[in-house]
Amino acid sequence: MMQGLIEEVMLEANVAQLLKGNIGTEKVMSVDDCVYITGYGESAVNGSVKLMRTNRSVLVQGKLHTCIQAICARCLESYPCPLELDIKEEYFPITDVTTGIMLDETEESDDFTIDEHLILDLSEAVRQYALLAIPMKPLCRADCPGIKLN
Repeated sequence: MMQGLIEEVMLEANVAQLLKGNIGTEKVMSVDDCVYITGYGESAVNGSVKLMRTNRSVLVQGKLHTCIQAICARCLESYPCPLELDIKEEYFPITDVTTGIMLDETEESDDFTIDEHLILDLSEAVRQYALLAIPMKPLCRADCPGIKLN
């Protein structure tokens, strides 16, 4: 079992060996890359995630950090808004790891998938988690006085 093996990667990882392993096999990925967040542009993402082989998928869990340029709801000034993302998602392979044959799509079409080359791509999950983490009314600071009238 590859318990605790750390691999430095982008937001994509080849999980062929993990899928060939026993149920419960784990791999830790250190993430340091950029992701496009709709409405906010590209943002650096870093942190680590643990990938664990299950009986039908790869479970991804971890903490990632990013920062966007948000607009304060009170003063309307742009400011850096750090976001902490607690990722927990299942990724399903679309091909059999040993034969390469396409698998039947028995799961929901909204599920995250591992592509035909056995590449697991975290980009879309990170984008979605980042959008959910953005405050409804972002404030540059708790005591922001609002728009300055001159």
